[in-house]
Amino acid sequence: MMKKLIAAAAFLTLGASAYAQQSVSFVEPADGATVTSPFKVKFAVSGMDVKPAGDMTANTGHHHLLINAAPVKAGEVVPADEHHIHFGKGQTETEVKLPPGTYTLSMQFANGLHQSYGPGMAKDIKITVK
Repeated sequence: MMKKLIAAAAFLTLGASAYAQQSVSFVEPADGATVTSPFKVKFAVSGMDVKPAGDMTANTGHHHLLINAAPVKAGEVVPADEHHIHFGKGQTETEVKLPPGTYTLSMQFANGLHQSYGPGMAKDIKITVK
């Protein structure tokens, strides 16, 4: 009985730590970067796999780039407009054209139905376009 309890505790601990390791990040540009338009944006995800929209396999999703927009609450669908760009084919990079100014870029990871995984699977950076 004690061995089963120890095994169960180890399983729960490993499961919780795996979830805690899920994150998204920008490969480029760097936070605080000054760029010229158009510029390349590269996304990364850890602890989950990138799959195209429509694929509802567990621990998968795709990227969304939010421009001067707040992260989307967990479970809510990421809007599709000029401030919320979808990468439903599973893309991990893009070229962005923006007029000169200061911007907050947010990467939001969402499932195959574009339902956000919430702020825990989002990352913000600030950039300046000259």
